[in-house]
Amino acid sequence: MKLSSILLITAAAVAAVVVAGVLPRLRSAHALEGQTDATSKPVVSVVIATRATKAAVVTLPGAITALQDTPIYARTTGFIGKWTADLGDHVKAGQVLAVIEGPDLDQELNQAKAALEQARANLEIARTSASRWKALGEQNAVAQQDVDQKAADFAGANAAVVASQANVDRLAQLKDFQQVTAPYDGVITARNAQVGELINGGAGVEIYHIAQTETLRVMVTVPQANVRSIKVGMAVEVLVPEFPGRAFRGEIARFAGALDGASRTLLTEVRLPNPKGELFPGMFAEVRFSFPSAQPAILLPSNAAIINATGNMVAVVDAENRIHLQRVTLGRDFGNQIEVLDGLNPGARVVAAPRDSLVEGGEVSPVDAEAPAKP
Repeated sequence: MKLSSILLITAAAVAAVVVAGVLPRLRSAHALEGQTDATSKPVVSVVIATRATKAAVVTLPGAITALQDTPIYARTTGFIGKWTADLGDHVKAGQVLAVIEGPDLDQELNQAKAALEQARANLEIARTSASRWKALGEQNAVAQQDVDQKAADFAGANAAVVASQANVDRLAQLKDFQQVTAPYDGVITARNAQVGELINGGAGVEIYHIAQTETLRVMVTVPQANVRSIKVGMAVEVLVPEFPGRAFRGEIARFAGALDGASRTLLTEVRLPNPKGELFPGMFAEVRFSFPSAQPAILLPSNAAIINATGNMVAVVDAENRIHLQRVTLGRDFGNQIEVLDGLNPGARVVAAPRDSLVEGGEVSPVDAEAPAKP
């Protein structure tokens, strides 16, 4: 073999060794350089700002009361002769609950009736006299003053009859009140009077206490943030601790026209049907509202909010992957999520857990985080 061929083969072998050894190193160096450039930008997890799609559920404490709750006193004076309804009895409107015996009232009524008859007799005499004197006056047989006096006597006698009749009617009504009746359908929640006990009309002992419980009222105070969602007829759920896992259906009947100045809440009445009598006035309850929103708030993970002395902010990643610290208005905190009411548009990329090292305009490498669950 010629020397030139040997040299050519040797040169080719050397070139192959160089290529085989140097090229991988160059590739590794290039990859390392690219990795160094990538790792020089902070990697941040981002979430897409989205609006809540479901109604906000709010549970508020409330107090169950009777639809009507009335103490019953005697209207007339006397002794309790008997009672016909006791604690816990269900009664109907107009049903007699107790009877008051008042012999003094009976005597007063008889006296008033006798006075009425006397007044009527005096009226007839006055009418006859007035008629006769009027005829004599037309004949100029008596003075006109005497005629006028007889006419005035007749008018006075007529007024006396009216007054006597009114007194009889008053005493008759008082006698009717000797029968104490139920003002409406309800249940007796207290009976305080005993047989033979003296009762003073219009004061003294509360004979009965009656409550209307077939329909109950639940009074609840709604925060200012939810006032706009309150509507008459809106369905709600009432939760009672003694009935776990069960929700009673009610609806809003009315609400106050103004907020309480101290608590900034709206007093709201919920009507709750109670046909089986399972619930009792005085119970504690919780009222669960489902508030729809005309413009639902944006939801973000709670750790996406930056809260410090300068205000509330979130770190937004723009189209050039640069950080922009955006001021926002926060709403309710649900624990793992928080509402953003203003300052952020849907679709924005927000850093899920911003570090203190993030600065305005800083370049980052965003990666998608798990989207927050919608309430």
